Parts: sequence; structure tokens; C-alpha cells
Amino acid sequence: MNAFWIATLGTSVVAFALKYSGHSVPERWLSHPKIQRVNALIPIALLSALVSVQSFTDKTTLVVDQRIVGLAVAITALLLKAPFPVVVVSAAVSSAIVYNIF
Repeated sequence: MNAFWIATLGTSVVAFALKYSGHSVPERWLSHPKIQRVNALIPIALLSALVSVQSFTDKTTLVVDQRIVGLAVAITALLLKAPFPVVVVSAAVSSAIVYNIF
């Protein structure tokens, strides 16, 4: 058994232990108002980090390219309260146009 399989099994055990411990937490701890406020913000923070990494990096380098234009158009469409399909299509089209021009 090489180091890859040891790491794979180790992370599997850790993931299982974390999931099991999550189910074992008493409900009264999770119903606390501070915990509920934090839990409501976690998906927003994770999605923001994912968008940042996918928009401004290419492997290990920081880049400025057509994806930033698409992100700016998407943010503008969201601020204008456009429906989600309009946001996605407008961001994709603007990114494609900038990519083909430059």
C-alpha cells in the first residue's frame, strides 16, 4: 500500500467521522440563533470563494481575461433583478464576444 492509498483511506475515515459527528450534535446546539446565522452565511462565502477562484485564476497564476467581463455583466444583471437564465446567458454571451474580439 503506497502513500496515495493511505492518504485516500485516511481522508475517507476523517470525512466519515465528521459526517457522523454532525449527526450526533444535539438539536439544541444547532437551534441557537448565532449558529443559525452563521449557517445561513456559509453557502454565500463558499460560492463567493468559488466564483473568485474560477474568475481570476488559471492554474496557479492570477489572470485578467474575458471571464471578468462576464462576471461584471452577471453582477449588473443581478443588480437589475434580471431572471437567472438572463443572467447566465448575458454573462456567457459577453464573455464569448470579448474572447473572440481579443
